[in-house]
Amino acid sequence: MTKPGGVWVAALTPMNTDLSPDTQKFVAHCKWLLGQGANGLAVLGTTGEANSFSTAEKRKVLDAVAESGISGSQMLPGTGSCAIPDTVEMTKHALSHGAAGVVMLPPFYYKNVSDDGLFAAYSEVIQRVGDDKLRVYFYHFPAMSSTPISHDLIERLLKAYPTTIAGIKDSSGDLNNMLEMCRRFPGFGVFAGSEQFLLPVLRAGGVGCISATANATIAMCVEVLNKQNDASVDALQEELTAQRLALQSQVLIPALKSVAARRTGDKTWLTVRPPVAPLSAANEAALFAALDGTKFKLAA
Repeated sequence: MTKPGGVWVAALTPMNTDLSPDTQKFVAHCKWLLGQGANGLAVLGTTGEANSFSTAEKRKVLDAVAESGISGSQMLPGTGSCAIPDTVEMTKHALSHGAAGVVMLPPFYYKNVSDDGLFAAYSEVIQRVGDDKLRVYFYHFPAMSSTPISHDLIERLLKAYPTTIAGIKDSSGDLNNMLEMCRRFPGFGVFAGSEQFLLPVLRAGGVGCISATANATIAMCVEVLNKQNDASVDALQEELTAQRLALQSQVLIPALKSVAARRTGDKTWLTVRPPVAPLSAANEAALFAALDGTKFKLAA
């Protein structure tokens, strides 16, 4: 299987009025993203509100994507949770659908845990899954998890599981951290967690980005990827960054759902699962005003 790279989208999860995942609409959204040129889908992540879902709900979402005909090679499901048995169950389920890998949060409830503790947690999951096909992409999002993935931890796990540890999604916003991992760990798949850093990470030897805002900016993300060696690409990256910053000027999940609702004309996209709340009318107006200050266009 080809290693994942390019532009992957941390896909939004549409909800029914009872707050359950709307799997039919989710599959349609995934197919739309792939049709726009996305290389793959990071489903059941932060943007997908997966940490508010039960394991049974997450399994159902993955089943729907697989049964729709979307290839497992285009999926990097989020499987990490606080409980090792839940992480193992979701990881095995992802592999049963042929997933290219999994994006795995560290156990994040207990704070200030040591690298020894995190090493033991990841090791336990890998050993319990017990599948040579497993490829783990760490999820480094310290602002959300308060549990960072250190370079020393990466080095230890790479030495212990050299074929299993495949890469990382770095959502820290720290470009220097991404570039240092590209330098320190050749062959380790570094994904920027934002298209804001797509071009510099590619130039440093990283593999691409896994981005929430690519739910809205996917066409321009793909253009930057495809033109990364063109003279015009720096200006394209600058515009892409402006669009990213406009989108993240509001709370990101409801902001992206507001964009999806406007793009499709379907207001049910505005539904979020508590504790996430929809944007107020004033904040939604501010979001689209910020986007109007860029060259952003709603895709068909």
